[in-house]
Amino acid sequence: MFAENKLTEDMNDVRDFLINERAKSLTEAEWRFRMRGYGYNLRRVEGGVEVARLPQNSVLGTIEL
Repeated sequence: MFAENKLTEDMNDVRDFLINERAKSLTEAEWRFRMRGYGYNLRRVEGGVEVARLPQNSVLGTIEL
């Protein structure tokens, strides 16, 4: 998937991108909406936020916030 204008499968790059984008969003709903535009589906789980790649909705991992 794309993070910071480069194609990456590295979860560390994806996590950094998601956290930077979260800082730009006013609400969690806005953040999730923005990330869907980048091809990520975010879902709140017990350990943090589950990150999945769209359109397959294949889980990449979980990030803690």
